[in-house]
Amino acid sequence: MKETKLTITRTLLLVGFAALLSLPLEASTLERKKSRRRKVARTTAVTSTRSKQSATLHKADTTQMPKLYADGVKGIDKVKAKSNMRELEEAREALEAPAIDLYGGDSWGSYVNPFAGKHSVNIPSHHEIDCDGFVMPLRGKCEVTSGYGYRSRFGRNHYGVDLALHTGDSVRAAFDGKVRIRDYEGKGYGYYIVIRHPNGLETVYGHLSRQLVHRDQVVRAGDVIGLGGSTGRSTGPHLHLEFRFMGIPINPTQIVDFSLGVLQRDTYVFRRGNTDKAGPSYGEMFAGNDAEKATKYKNSSNSRERAKAKAPQTHRIQKGDTLSAIAQRNGTTVSKLCKLNNMKSNATLRPGKSIRVR
Repeated sequence: MKETKLTITRTLLLVGFAALLSLPLEASTLERKKSRRRKVARTTAVTSTRSKQSATLHKADTTQMPKLYADGVKGIDKVKAKSNMRELEEAREALEAPAIDLYGGDSWGSYVNPFAGKHSVNIPSHHEIDCDGFVMPLRGKCEVTSGYGYRSRFGRNHYGVDLALHTGDSVRAAFDGKVRIRDYEGKGYGYYIVIRHPNGLETVYGHLSRQLVHRDQVVRAGDVIGLGGSTGRSTGPHLHLEFRFMGIPINPTQIVDFSLGVLQRDTYVFRRGNTDKAGPSYGEMFAGNDAEKATKYKNSSNSRERAKAKAPQTHRIQKGDTLSAIAQRNGTTVSKLCKLNNMKSNATLRPGKSIRVR
């Protein structure tokens, strides 16, 4: 019995001693774990701080760079805007007082020739006229029913060309300009309009059925200024169109190819005493030996010929026309006509309408 108690006592002492020995080890282990956790926390905090700083810097860069770029673009846009504003202002002034340097301030009269009755007029011997921005007065290509020049039948000069139209067709301004005359002449132009343009030309539109603009109104190229008709001295509906420079009539076919509906050239050179012919030669166009201008004109002529060859050709449908008859007259086939005009072979042909044949 004593031995058993002694054994139990010894066992308890050993267990207690072992427990006392393990306490420092556990404490040391716990300390190491806590230290490791603190180190990991510090590393994480530093990493997080650095990441936030980097993100902040990156954000600053990405916001600053577009801002700097946008500022540069805005600066360029401001310069362009100022330049555009100057150009618009100059264009507006040119339209408010078109070609005033040529015509002077006292030429805004009610006669087609603004210098009628004046004895001292300084007409330049030659003048380059910029025809850029031209728009055909009538839609598409035009049929010239009466040309420019002397009419032996009537015993008088015809100072323009007559273009076929139907009563009520829209008539458009050929260039930007300002309406100088809106009037009626019973034994001549009928209802007519005269527009002066910044390039020095004046255009006359006669025999209108209605005038849709008023005197001193600024118009843009292509604006509808009236409706076609047969008022005044006229035998049928047509547009009488004149081109004049400082009151001197110019053969319109020198400037416009009406069969194609395009300009003959971008720049027309007015020469005193040479405004009646249908088409000027190189020598008539350019004085002296200006090889550069002559070459430029020749190239533009070649381009015009190429354009003429490639330009679409049309046929105005007459009463009784059939697709087969139109095809035969124009050396083509019905299937090609249908393809060109996106139509069927049994489509109804309406007189007065036009269809492409080339």
